[in-house]
Amino acid sequence: MFFLGIDFGTSGARAIIIDEDQKIIAETSRLFIDNKAKNLIKIWQETLYFLLSNIPVNIRKEIAAISINGTSSTVLLCDSQGNPIDEPILYNDSRGSSILDKFNSLTPKNHLVNSATSSFIKLLWWYETPLFKQGQYFLHQADWLGFLLHGKLGISDYHNALKLGYDVENLCYPDWLKNLPISSVLPQVLPPATPIETVTNEIIQRFDFNPNCIVCTGTTDSIAAFLASGVNKPGEAVTSLGSTLVLKLLSNTRVEDSLSGIYSHRLGDLWLTGGASNTGGAVLKKFFTQQELEEMSKNINVNQSSNLDYYPLLKPGERFPINDPNLQPKLEPIPDDKVQFLHGLLDNMAKIEALGYSKLQALGASSITKIYTAGGGAKNQTWSKIREQHLKVPVHISPQTEAAYGTALLAKRSQIN
Repeated sequence: MFFLGIDFGTSGARAIIIDEDQKIIAETSRLFIDNKAKNLIKIWQETLYFLLSNIPVNIRKEIAAISINGTSSTVLLCDSQGNPIDEPILYNDSRGSSILDKFNSLTPKNHLVNSATSSFIKLLWWYETPLFKQGQYFLHQADWLGFLLHGKLGISDYHNALKLGYDVENLCYPDWLKNLPISSVLPQVLPPATPIETVTNEIIQRFDFNPNCIVCTGTTDSIAAFLASGVNKPGEAVTSLGSTLVLKLLSNTRVEDSLSGIYSHRLGDLWLTGGASNTGGAVLKKFFTQQELEEMSKNINVNQSSNLDYYPLLKPGERFPINDPNLQPKLEPIPDDKVQFLHGLLDNMAKIEALGYSKLQALGASSITKIYTAGGGAKNQTWSKIREQHLKVPVHISPQTEAAYGTALLAKRSQIN
């Protein structure tokens, strides 16, 4: 019995199949031909079918469950047959900023949906156009891709639906949202890993899937990457050291502070809380090549603190742990010794990470016990040692970091639910 997880990112998609022992037995991927083209729907569908066809037939026939993750807040407005009536609005599309003020009085103050890129604001933007009258279903990217496999319309999960305004604590749409004229197109929201339906006859015939193969609700790409780490105990966290610095802490309690960019996703009976800083690998790459980062890191004395006081940013503005859109980068003085400069950057980034986790705990999140690291910076052992000194908890490299792997774990979980 095998389990298939599919990850749709911003530049391509990946499929990973695991067995009952959670070992990877096959994987395949494909970059989008042109993610800026005006036929994204066709590209997504062709990519999905390519991934399925690229899985060996003998493995396809043994897949028991499938789950899909998509980019958070990438959304579609569809007709009664599930055909998109407009191009998808992507996760980073801020066209909704033009109507934020108009609808501000309809939503609770400082609510997560009050953002130019939230799913909710994108739906309101469509409501303001003639296209809305043709719409029957408002779906997230993962919802629509799942529909291609199971044939059921209007179903989402509470990870994707958080930025739509769904109340993940009470597991319902709040009254303020149900009373709006857009409520007619809102999807039914289920927990991630909930079985929806078996694959359609078309999928069975085209790809030789087992007729009993179940498609279950999915998640967002960032949560799938968290799930891949295997973290499942309150107090355990994952730091992603990519272009930016992203912190996620599993907690017994829900933490919300929208003014600081902090919100919580529900994970069963637990909460996944966190925030994202604008510091990170993009700053390092401005000053160092990858080879320099690797070689110079080895020459840093991790037992000696840097005396440089930085706040490493590429441009003004920070989200978390300091919420200040005008916060200025602090990158001076730059010493002549590049090793000393790198030490200063890594040391101060570690301080920002530690401040972030301290802020989450100050707001009521579970006390941190262990941190797993994902992203390109995870391999830098010097940085890990520096971070461990500031964080004062063990730091480990995540055994798995692929979002598709985390989604395959969701598919496996659907057989238990």
